[in-house]
Amino acid sequence: MTTEKSQKSNIVSAPGGLGKKPVKKDSGKGKGKKRLAGASRWLHIYLSMVSFTILLFFAVSGLTLNHADWFTSGKEVVVKDSGSVNLKWVNQPDTNKINKLQLVEFFRSKHQVKGALSDFRIDDREISLTFNGPGYLADSFIDRETGKYELSTTRFGAVAIMNDLHKGRDSGKAWSWIIDISAVLMTLVSISGIILICFIKKKRLSGFIIVAVGTIICYIIYKVFVP
Repeated sequence: MTTEKSQKSNIVSAPGGLGKKPVKKDSGKGKGKKRLAGASRWLHIYLSMVSFTILLFFAVSGLTLNHADWFTSGKEVVVKDSGSVNLKWVNQPDTNKINKLQLVEFFRSKHQVKGALSDFRIDDREISLTFNGPGYLADSFIDRETGKYELSTTRFGAVAIMNDLHKGRDSGKAWSWIIDISAVLMTLVSISGIILICFIKKKRLSGFIIVAVGTIICYIIYKVFVP
């Protein structure tokens, strides 16, 4: 019967260093790849989070814009008002003396007219003002002989506002910057996603195949079905 002592004596220890897997030191090129992968992952995650709301907005409004008749039919609300302005403001022989700003501020303060002034016309008998904003239109016509006016305000609903914001129509300079920034964010998110797939060996080939297939399908639809 073999004793425990004799069993221990039969165990031969391996020379130092044998049996251990060699650890490869990263070269400068390898470190660069890791940094690029890490930076791409960081950009992809955090840019996606920062731009989540605006990207979702443009995605949803793209659908409502493409099918405007599904969402906006019968949503218009028209309000009509009338009144008079100071006759001296409009009954001027020299039309250059008519104070446009005074008339614009009158309608903004009295009727809470919104939007930007898009048209101001003066003829021999009438002055017309048009205000436009996202999902909003206001028209006013002033009789130059009497000072009386009629104002028509149309609100097209929340979906129309989204559609106009998507197109950047009548939305001002600040919103134009939002559109530009969102375009840059979408570009960076897409590029960082492509870079990331390059570092995932098991998914790299299939990922690029899917990108190529999607691109080809879009091109074929454009060439065949777009008038």
